[in-house]
This record gives sequence, structure tokens and C-alpha cells, in this order.
Amino acid sequence: MHLVAIAWGYVVLMMAVAEATSSNGTVLGAVFTALLYGVLPLSIVMYLLGTPMRRKARRAAEASAAAVEPDGGDHAPGDAVAPEREKP
Repeated sequence: MHLVAIAWGYVVLMMAVAEATSSNGTVLGAVFTALLYGVLPLSIVMYLLGTPMRRKARRAAEASAAAVEPDGGDHAPGDAVAPEREKP
């Protein structure tokens, strides 16, 4: 997964350099090329490709948290102190 990101970053870097050094290109065009062809799509793809790892980590955290709870319930525990009885 990281190899694809590095390779795509290299391709975008070369595109930006070609844009900046071309006779018709500008440095601003190179910056936008790097952002719109590189950073934005790469961040979306890396987020989507990382979904299974995040899901696995979330399930592991939930499993370890469930092991800590003694009753295994998912509701809040009751008051530890009994309420005081009011006299009329």
C-alpha cells in the first residue's frame, strides 16, 4: 500500500516539475498540480485503503474493553450509595 503511494507521489512530483519548468507553465500551476493530482487523491485513497486496518483496531479495542467490564453490560452502573429516605 505504501509503495503505491510513494510511486504516485513520485509521478505527481515529476508532473509538477514539468509544469514549473515548461515555457508555458508556472510555479502556481505546479503547486495546483501537486495538490489536485497528488495530495487530495492520495489522501482519499490512503484513507479508503486503511479502512480494514482501522476496523480491525476498533474491534480489538472493543474486545479488550469488553473483557474489562465484569458484568459485560453496556449500560451505566447504578449508584453506589443508596438514596436517603425522606420523612413526610
